[in-house]
Amino acid sequence: MKFGIAIPTDSDSWRLVRRAEELGFHHAWFYDTQMLSADCFVAMAACAMKTTRIRLGTGVLIPSNRIAPVAANAFASLNKLAPGRIDFGISTGFTGRRAMGLGAVKLADMAEYIRVVQALWRGETVETDIEGKRQLIGFLNPELGLINVKDEMPLYIAASGPRARALTARLGGGWIDGAASVDRAAAALETMRGAWATAGRSSDSLNAVAWAGGAVLAEGEPADSPRAVAQAGPRTMTLLHRAADAALGGYPDPGLPPMFAEAVAGYVEHAQSFRPQGAHYLQNHKGHLMFVRPDERPFLSADLIRYATWTATLPELISRVGALEDVGFSQIVFSILPGQEHAIEDWGRVRGAFG
Repeated sequence: MKFGIAIPTDSDSWRLVRRAEELGFHHAWFYDTQMLSADCFVAMAACAMKTTRIRLGTGVLIPSNRIAPVAANAFASLNKLAPGRIDFGISTGFTGRRAMGLGAVKLADMAEYIRVVQALWRGETVETDIEGKRQLIGFLNPELGLINVKDEMPLYIAASGPRARALTARLGGGWIDGAASVDRAAAALETMRGAWATAGRSSDSLNAVAWAGGAVLAEGEPADSPRAVAQAGPRTMTLLHRAADAALGGYPDPGLPPMFAEAVAGYVEHAQSFRPQGAHYLQNHKGHLMFVRPDERPFLSADLIRYATWTATLPELISRVGALEDVGFSQIVFSILPGQEHAIEDWGRVRGAFG
């Protein structure tokens, strides 16, 4: 089992990533959330220059944030700084787009985006839409060596729906999925294996990455301790953010179990007071995946944190990671939040249990 970290980007994220490399982590994934954190490519460039082994990937890039040729160039520029250590993670977008009141990018648009980026890396002249016109584009001066398109930059797709999983399988990309529990992750993996087989791919070639977050609890520490809330609360609150988006913006409902109905109803009612009216997302997504706002704390409970995250004691977490490995996941990724960088030491103990 490989281990990775996911981080809201900062210009000095390299400090955390360098420590992760020292602890034996295989990957660092960088959020593409322009209204919430720093630019992922700036942060990755600094990390590329301050590390030597750890892989660096967008976790995950949102196609609408920059046109395909710009993204292709940015990845190839990073690949010059860290040859063969760059990964192309992409999805239709949640955090970065919801923070602007937008829904997901169309799957067909993401597929076209991937096609253009990868064709440019192959040195092709490719036709694509730019500003409403079909244009031929291609890297004009690759022989100067200013960018690196020789070393492979593998594709990873965060795909939770059947059509996105089918696209992932068709393209043979690595698959990223949320993993709040072993049982739910295992069920999702079985579904993905079906898509993989339908695409005619061998089961052993599926590279499955489980995305998680939480806190390593001390013995006897409650899941809603101040420390656990700081480290696991932000990921937990994303479920309530989704519920508010569904109620106020018409987005898909996250479908939380009935036991959390009171928390959902309470938060949705609270979100109706968010201003400016018609732009509830500006307050709803403040702190998203980064910190718990004071007004959110009443809606968090130990049960909800345990449901949404990997918040448990060290032996419990080691057992869960082992179970994920047994069902076929190849990597587990843990989120590290701003101001909680010291948590890398706790997750390093989990990683250390696997050699």
